[in-house]
Amino acid sequence: MTAAVEITVPVHNEEAILDSSIRRLHDYLGTKLPMCWRIVIADNASTDRTRQLAENLAAELPRVSVLHLTEKGRGRALRAVWQRSTADIVAYMDVDLSTELNALHPMIAALLSGHSQVATGSRLLAGSTVRRRLYREVLSRGYNQLLRWVFATHLRDAQCGFKAMPTEIAQALLPLVEDQEWFFDTELLLAAEALGMRVFEVPVDWEEDTDSRVDVPVAILQVLKGIARLKVGRVMSP
Repeated sequence: MTAAVEITVPVHNEEAILDSSIRRLHDYLGTKLPMCWRIVIADNASTDRTRQLAENLAAELPRVSVLHLTEKGRGRALRAVWQRSTADIVAYMDVDLSTELNALHPMIAALLSGHSQVATGSRLLAGSTVRRRLYREVLSRGYNQLLRWVFATHLRDAQCGFKAMPTEIAQALLPLVEDQEWFFDTELLLAAEALGMRVFEVPVDWEEDTDSRVDVPVAILQVLKGIARLKVGRVMSP
């Protein structure tokens, strides 16, 4: 049976939280989401016990599967899953579940109603509740302000790890997105805007995982390179 919603959870060396997060997500979807769904754990080149834990979860829990990639990259993991998806809607969320799961409902409703072509969580909208360290708040606001200056985008928060869209939209956008890592989210949303698609931002409750595996300096460098590449490409295009 084709699942109505397929939720991808990209993971890299997340043995500490994978089991509890997937069980929490599975329980939530089973009791709160009144439609067909499935979860795909996208393991991108983990070197710890993540792969084995993911396989154990898939063997135990219905509607959970695993895709293993030999190369690292959140964008690469999402691309691999979305390219082959047969669901009606694809979504993804970070494995730490920093975003409260109840934000999923208004996102899906907006897509099913035709209100929007892409839906994303936003930590910078009125109505959002965010708990994170000051330097992360400054980085987030600075990054999104930079995007508005450089690309004249209306997006408030391009990097929230909580997004959804119809599968046909995702598969149409993927060829336009070059990045395979942390800039993937931003490039995807900018591509949607460039095509005139409506991007619906949903206020979220979000709490920082202070034990995150994300290497912040490396991620910053990657997204800055992505901004430069995309800007130069737009300037050079006829």
